[in-house]
Amino acid sequence: MSLSLIDDSGTRRPPAGPHAPRVLIYSHDTFGLGHIRRCRAIANSLVASYPHISVIIVSGSSVISSFQFGDGVDYVRIPGIEKQSDGRYFPHHLNLDLGDTIRLRTEIIKQVVLSFDPDVVIVDKEPLGLRGELAPSLEILRRRGARIVLGLRDVLDEPCKLNEEWRLSGAVDALAHVYDDIFVYGLESVYNPLLGLPNQHLFADKVRYTGYLKRAVPSPMPPNRHPRITKGPFILVTPGGGGDGAGVIDWVISAYEADPTIELPALIVFGPFMSREKRKEFTDRIGRLPKLESIGFEPRLELLMNRAHCVVAMGGYNTFCEILSFDKPALIVPRVKPRREQAIRAERADSLRLIDVLHDPMQNGDGPRDPMQMAKALHALPKRLPPSQAYLPDLLEGLPAISRALADELSSPVRRRALTQNAMAAG
Repeated sequence: MSLSLIDDSGTRRPPAGPHAPRVLIYSHDTFGLGHIRRCRAIANSLVASYPHISVIIVSGSSVISSFQFGDGVDYVRIPGIEKQSDGRYFPHHLNLDLGDTIRLRTEIIKQVVLSFDPDVVIVDKEPLGLRGELAPSLEILRRRGARIVLGLRDVLDEPCKLNEEWRLSGAVDALAHVYDDIFVYGLESVYNPLLGLPNQHLFADKVRYTGYLKRAVPSPMPPNRHPRITKGPFILVTPGGGGDGAGVIDWVISAYEADPTIELPALIVFGPFMSREKRKEFTDRIGRLPKLESIGFEPRLELLMNRAHCVVAMGGYNTFCEILSFDKPALIVPRVKPRREQAIRAERADSLRLIDVLHDPMQNGDGPRDPMQMAKALHALPKRLPPSQAYLPDLLEGLPAISRALADELSSPVRRRALTQNAMAAG
């Protein structure tokens, strides 16, 4: 796997004219970093391929301002909604009830759609948006003739749960009647995220497997002051956003406490959503172990991933893409609640010899975590072959595949849809 791809999202380009094509990307962002990081990667790739276009990301992420976007990309932040570990939703900051917050988000999204008037819309994961908040905007977009694309990660959930959830929300009908395309950011040989949905004949011809989204080393690279252990070989431990990552971090720390002979030191990145209490508890324990160091949040995690010798992670989609992109031996400790998405991905990847998987017994109700089980896995991890040794064709072709698929709408220097509408109005 080549590591030559460089993220040039900081590069300035000449401004485009007001009539260049426009893309809107919707990301509901209720938990963690996954959705906004995926949308950012797609947006930056599109403006790299089509420098004249404009992209707006509509997102509920509370940390979206921490990320670097390419010239031609901007964002509108809608009021945040937080998803609890039990699956319930609450407003993140506002002192409103959930219904009022959803109505406010719905109106903001609709106004962005009306004002920006995109040629292409990419909806991340939720066909009708959170609690149906996107439905009014989708009606407007259909009337205006925009190309509407649903973008799905490789795994959504267990088929029975996805079927129930999407049937009740009306999402299955939207696949058939609202969307022009369904992009799956993975490979069919790894997993079919729509497995088990009814009436597949109504939307099967819209599905396109793009491959995974390759991540890049950020450039230009400012001076980063990372902990001393990153100067040599080390294990990167990342729970993604960190909101539900305390278990894997506790297990890794306990392994170093129980077995000081683990060869490689480890850098633990807590993530922005880990509670202060847990972070303090872990920091105190790490301070007593010479082979462990920690940092809070690194929005340019690709720098550390590229530098690390190997990785321990929970197995969210974006972390999995980074592991593949930077070709790192990896141990995945997936969560199983509120969705089995990570466990399904990890088990499939393990069967394809891309990574190793270790299940957390406490998540499965099988008893306490054994520090020596994790220590054994950490001893073996540096000797594991990288993912590239399990060759899968087109594994990381997602970003160029998306750009090619949207070429008809984005390659022209002017907005073809706007020209068509003007011609029809004149006639």
